[in-house]
Amino acid sequence: MELIKIYRITIFVPPDFLDTLKDAICVVESLKIGTYEHVMWSSFGGEEQFRPTYGAKPTVGVVGESISLETVRLEFCIPRDPQRLQNLIENAVFPHHPWEVPVVFVDESILPMK
Repeated sequence: MELIKIYRITIFVPPDFLDTLKDAICVVESLKIGTYEHVMWSSFGGEEQFRPTYGAKPTVGVVGESISLETVRLEFCIPRDPQRLQNLIENAVFPHHPWEVPVVFVDESILPMK
């Protein structure tokens, strides 16, 4: 068994934008695990809420009013390489996510491989 150092990336995205975001990510990164590529996990049925404040330019909602929307949790991993991570976020996530401030969590993790 080999223990591979990875970044586990979690992004919350509205369902209508999920496929576009996944396609953009796969153009920038192969998301390869062993002999599989484009490996991702999606969890449906979530909800996100926010209230835009002064200076925000919300895609949906109105400044000063709270809003709750359906969201999908998208997860995938890449090798632990800061330059690849930055490239992925700058060239796939930010341009193809509808929110002004996308929620992107990056965790350092270990992937056990046979």
